Amino acid sequence: MGLLIRPATSSDADALMSLRIEAEQWLAAAGIDQWRSPGFRERALAKWQVDIEEGRTWVVPGSDDMLLGTVTLARPDRDFWSEADAPSSAVYVAKLITSRAAAGHRLGGRLLDWAGGVAQARGLPWIRLDVWRTNKRLQQYYLNEGFSHVRTEAPSHRLSGWMAQRLASTVMHPHDPLHAHALADTPESSG
Repeated sequence: MGLLIRPATSSDADALMSLRIEAEQWLAAAGIDQWRSPGFRERALAKWQVDIEEGRTWVVPGSDDMLLGTVTLARPDRDFWSEADAPSSAVYVAKLITSRAAAGHRLGGRLLDWAGGVAQARGLPWIRLDVWRTNKRLQQYYLNEGFSHVRTEAPSHRLSGWMAQRLASTVMHPHDPLHAHALADTPESSG
């Protein structure tokens, strides 16, 4: 499945929210309590709009204006990554969501490989992420994608905090890369 990844635009907002709602419903059906707190969706959408405007959100379009996936190359979350972690040494993966229509095509893993390529192009050794402390299935997914658990932080105002990283040079899906605009066109980390 040859796919293109491109920067998100403000016109993608509705499709991004549809993708997120589909993911929320899938999580709920799987018995995973994530993203369902009152007001959470609205706060997430506001953050997403900033990420889109600042060139950090990328999308994988499908047909008929449907998005198959998205990833945001975020700033380091200072609730979790401290100066001791050398936060400027990594690209931070956030809001990685894939459509059920892309199930079986390893799109999530391919997005992670692409993020690793962005990190390498920037001369950074790591890609990092944090996920909900209670989502054991997602934690295992990232371990299977070559990440190592760094530690778990549990600030009282956050539900996320399971932190992981992998070397940017790690490629788990070498025979099925995403095709993108030149990496030189990717947004620079604004750390």
